[in-house]
Amino acid sequence: MRALPGLRGLRGLRGPPPALRLQLLLLCLLAGERRSWADGNTTASPLTSLPIPEVMMTKYSNLSLKSHNISLTEHSSVPVEKNITLERPSAIELTCQFTTSGDVNSINVTWKKGDEQLKNYHVNATGGILYTQYKFPIINSEQLGSYSCFFEEEKERRGTFNFGVPEVQGKKKPLITYVGDSVVLVCKCQHCAPLNWTWYSGNRSVQVPLDVHMNDKYVINGTNANETRLKIMQLSEDDKGSYWCHAMFQLGESQESVELVVISYLVPLKPFLGIVVEVILLVAIILFCEMHTQKKKMHTDDGKEFEQVEQLKSDDSNGIENNAPRHRKNEAMSQ
Repeated sequence: MRALPGLRGLRGLRGPPPALRLQLLLLCLLAGERRSWADGNTTASPLTSLPIPEVMMTKYSNLSLKSHNISLTEHSSVPVEKNITLERPSAIELTCQFTTSGDVNSINVTWKKGDEQLKNYHVNATGGILYTQYKFPIINSEQLGSYSCFFEEEKERRGTFNFGVPEVQGKKKPLITYVGDSVVLVCKCQHCAPLNWTWYSGNRSVQVPLDVHMNDKYVINGTNANETRLKIMQLSEDDKGSYWCHAMFQLGESQESVELVVISYLVPLKPFLGIVVEVILLVAIILFCEMHTQKKKMHTDDGKEFEQVEQLKSDDSNGIENNAPRHRKNEAMSQ
């Protein structure tokens, strides 16, 4: 039988040296052991340290490190929360400390972002104090949110770190001004410096950007990086409503609204005019009542005078009638 040409070539090849064979065998054994260990340890158990991926930490080693801590005890009855603001990407180191009088080996430790289970966190114990640490980078807005550590014993204790961009502060009460005037709306960001400020008009669902280049009605400026001012000139009643200031950061944006109320100069006079009208009506009613009373009194007086005149007339007529017989009697006696 004739051998195939390919097999002839293979017969002429030499195998690897013995030292290289031993190295390859050891590498295969280590790879198999690591795979079986990973399959059997998908979640962190108490007092287990899982390594942080070195590639990820090396990639973001230029980021500034921000460390934050929360302390819990077995007597903690409510969750402990800590609010943290970030303007720019950062490397984060979160540490939770739990103090207990019981056995630390019986406590289960977990980390979650919202409802998502996290991995690659450290857990260690010193006496009756259990420590857990989670390191990660925040480089975009999707990584903001709530990160919680859980200590599960008889009861569950929780510590939560809430990450967000800095908040913008505006005027809480409505700003009231008059038609034809100018007004300045102000927004500030304490202890932060946004990359950019923008202004919008409208409500929360529908916001229209204000174009200061196409409309001379608006002027936007700010004395400091953490402040923005919107000046609106020649106000009309159509300018009333909500104005939103947006602060842009590397990790997202924050917004706040300022309510503007524009009224005419007649509006403040309306209460005064109402009072004047009420006074005029009251005076008119009083005068009408006085006139009615005077007329009634005059009619009464006229009636009394008429009765007195009639009485006098009747008295006079009675007197004349009484004197006539007396006069005749006197004449008869004189004759």
